[in-house]
Amino acid sequence: MKTSPAFFPALLSPVAWHRLLGATWLSLLLPSFALAAAPADPAPAVPRTDYYILTPKPGPQPRINGARVFGVRPGSTFLFTVAATGEAPLDFSAEGLPAGLAIDQASGRITGALKSREAKTYRVNLRVRNARGEAARELRLIVGDRIALTPPLGWNSWNSWAASVDETRVRATAEAMARLLKGHGWTYVNIDDTWQGQRGGPLNAIQPNEKFGDMKKLADDVHALGLKLGTYSTPWVTSYAGHIGGSADRPDGAWTKPADKKAGSEGHRLGAHSFEAADARQWAEWGLDYVKYDWKPNDLPATTRMAEALRAQSRDIVYSLSNTAPFPSAADYARLANAWRTGGDIRDLWDNGTRAPEKFKGIYDTWLLEERWNPFVGPGHWPDPDMLVVGKVGWGPKLHPSNLTADEQYTHISLWCLWSAPLLIGCPIEDMDEFTLNLLTNDEVLAINQDPLGRPAVTVLSDGDRQVMVKPLEDGAVAVGLFNRGSAPLKVTAPWATLVLGGPQKVRDLWRQQDLGTFPAEFSVTVPAHGVVLVRVAPAK
Repeated sequence: MKTSPAFFPALLSPVAWHRLLGATWLSLLLPSFALAAAPADPAPAVPRTDYYILTPKPGPQPRINGARVFGVRPGSTFLFTVAATGEAPLDFSAEGLPAGLAIDQASGRITGALKSREAKTYRVNLRVRNARGEAARELRLIVGDRIALTPPLGWNSWNSWAASVDETRVRATAEAMARLLKGHGWTYVNIDDTWQGQRGGPLNAIQPNEKFGDMKKLADDVHALGLKLGTYSTPWVTSYAGHIGGSADRPDGAWTKPADKKAGSEGHRLGAHSFEAADARQWAEWGLDYVKYDWKPNDLPATTRMAEALRAQSRDIVYSLSNTAPFPSAADYARLANAWRTGGDIRDLWDNGTRAPEKFKGIYDTWLLEERWNPFVGPGHWPDPDMLVVGKVGWGPKLHPSNLTADEQYTHISLWCLWSAPLLIGCPIEDMDEFTLNLLTNDEVLAINQDPLGRPAVTVLSDGDRQVMVKPLEDGAVAVGLFNRGSAPLKVTAPWATLVLGGPQKVRDLWRQQDLGTFPAEFSVTVPAHGVVLVRVAPAK
């Protein structure tokens, strides 16, 4: 267990902070509060049938969801879609937009380019109406040098399609995201490895292979849906999947496709000549919005070159590092990138045990080291414990339902939200079942991830298999996760004194979207095996 000094800086006095720090570290010294290792569970022989749905369906009345704050660099091309649910048709409006931006009344897309290059915060009043009523919310539009002020919400092709991804599947995903998830704030459609062909074109940049056509048209079509498009590259000569990378041994960037996996691995190195500037400019000209930059270990010279190349463009492109960032350079990743991978590849397992190669990790394995990154997390720079393993996954054309139990999947999403981690769906959205849709469309749970304060949760109580995590929220409330890492139901208690909360507190169950009442000194609940109860706690007054 690790507690970050970044915990509650805007909410606690120095005296209160020292009380919490002392209580947290005292728990490390008491035998009854030792961190217990979770037992390995056997892999399921058949698809799970224990799914149960907690998230209520959105009502017909209009509701505005998604991020409450958005960052843009002066002069950058602008796209922000107001996320809203409610009975169609919806009518959108925005008051207080800076000059150069306009909102589409029918779609809620705000587009254009700011005329002023002044660093400034605009308070935009968003409204959405339908036949059932009206909803309003303020959006803080911050013009400056930071983007990705909340963790990215989107999809990545690898956990489902891996090397079999193609334009048809990407378009199907984008259309499904626009139909099912856009109203809840989901934005990015990211193409992972295997889209790359050869260098060419006026910029001598990486061009798409036969699986993809006109990348600019694909980006324009995704933008027309109110979404954004992302891509993948590596500073190596050859990517993990055996495709052209961002460097080469020849000055013209010429590259020969490897004959097999062994030959491809020989290209897992930095070449003598790098092409970051050309590739970044090509992505900007196509209209791409996100890049996953993948190699191991993430070295600072290559990280810096791509960061500078992306910042030189007149388009804001989210920069995400993969696949395992060395911890000693954490401060540099926070300075240079918008997200960085905090560990190895994840699989749909509770823990890796004997069921996966050593390099793969499960939900429990990820849990053990994530909080050490907390001091480096905040608006514009996020920890990435890897993509979500819910729905159907398979890393190729043959997919299977996630091996995680229903409770493990609720824990999975809750942890990523509490950690302020990017949420990148790994399943085909067009083939989601109702249970997976319930996991990804709970606006109160997603609001914890998208909270503008951007503080990650810390563990304040660890007692055997019981664990309580707390995340401060911008409005002064806190999100509390009560977890059971054991294999049988357990009662878990969150005392207000341990959370440094004074007086009676109102508690709301976020997955069920139900108020549970006012509690004078603590909140207790029975939590299922490998499960969670995620609540919002605020002063009763």
